[in-house]
Amino acid sequence: MDKKRRAGEKAVEFVQPGMIVGLGTGSTAYWAVRKLGELVKGGLHIRGITTSAQTEDLALQLGIPLISLGECEYVDLTIDGADEIDSHLHLIKGGGGALFREKMVASASKRLIIVADDTKLVRELGAFRLPVEIVPFGWEITARHVERFGCLAVRREEGTNPFVTDNGNWIVDCDFGAIPDPASLHRSLKAITGVVETGLFVDMADLVVVATDTDVQILTK
Repeated sequence: MDKKRRAGEKAVEFVQPGMIVGLGTGSTAYWAVRKLGELVKGGLHIRGITTSAQTEDLALQLGIPLISLGECEYVDLTIDGADEIDSHLHLIKGGGGALFREKMVASASKRLIIVADDTKLVRELGAFRLPVEIVPFGWEITARHVERFGCLAVRREEGTNPFVTDNGNWIVDCDFGAIPDPASLHRSLKAITGVVETGLFVDMADLVVVATDTDVQILTK
């Protein structure tokens, strides 16, 4: 069994009957959703809130009952992946393009569990280019403002067209190099008119389930 699957399935052990569960997006969260589908088929009663159209399609195929984020006061627990995880459990997310909805669901959650293999662990964020979701109107100006903070911002493409998020926006992938102060960078980028959200998830993860070649480890703050 590969590392992503072991991490995703281990995280499901934290789910209790009756919970509202945020269902993440990506290749590791996929395995958590698949495992939850098996448990629902076996009688586990939960309700899910999806972080992307892709995950919604998967959850419906698996028979997981879904509700919208607006139908609940809070989410009990969310299981999601990450592109990078630093030593303080700060994250870069958004490689799959679902960062805004992922952050909305994570922000409403009592607990955020991140699932990953050990290749995602880094001492300092920044080797993975930071996704920043922006509105299409005047995107060139927004990208130039983003670049003033020390990066090269490249519009994400899908074939020959801009990649479009589930919210109808675009993404610029930003090479900042090392990001020693993710909280400050996030605040600066969010203050730019035209920026919808950044892929910096600062002080949001409660624990990280990490699979190595030999075992599965639980990392906490």
